Amino acid sequence: MSFWEYVNSRHQQLLTDAYQHASVVFQCMVMATLLGVVVGVVTYRSGWAGNLATLGTSAILTVPSLAMIGLLIPLVGLGVPPTVIALTLYGLLPVVRNAIVGLRGVDPTLVDAARGIGMSSAMRLLRVELPLAWPPILTGIRVSTQMLMGIAAIAAYASGPGLGNEIFRGIASLGSKNALNQVLAGTLGIIVLALLFDAVYVLIGRLTIPRGIRV
Repeated sequence: MSFWEYVNSRHQQLLTDAYQHASVVFQCMVMATLLGVVVGVVTYRSGWAGNLATLGTSAILTVPSLAMIGLLIPLVGLGVPPTVIALTLYGLLPVVRNAIVGLRGVDPTLVDAARGIGMSSAMRLLRVELPLAWPPILTGIRVSTQMLMGIAAIAAYASGPGLGNEIFRGIASLGSKNALNQVLAGTLGIIVLALLFDAVYVLIGRLTIPRGIRV
């Protein structure tokens, strides 16, 4: 059976796996973004706190994904929970680092001007600092998403959702007539999803970042 014949015969399952893969990555990126920005906001004013936040999230990223999921299985079981926890943790570093860099890069004179017109610290953060730090934060989100697209495939090890199941089934049946087709279908599906997500981020950047800042 050729690759395209395989895809045609399994298109419904492949679409379901692709949807689950995209869904879990999206949900984990939302959580990683919220957590990462909060950590960045709390730590960016202090040199040691920012370095500690970056070091901590970097340490998480050094843990092999199979080991991370394996350690989580006894705690939360198989399926979606270990996948969501692992992906959220892995997605933190680029967001935290870029949030800290972006917030530290805001022109102090703009912050002083906002303070001079009576803005509270919370208003300055929401209306001046975070909007100006948004471009590097969005870059961190893009990097995290591309990274999680690949890591999410390992979730199949813990009976997690996504295209990793197709890849693992192919690896488990190496030598059979459709083993290569299964691995190739799962791999190409992840690549296509990663490109689609990145295209969406490019569009979001064009809609949310003023032209002057983009330049």
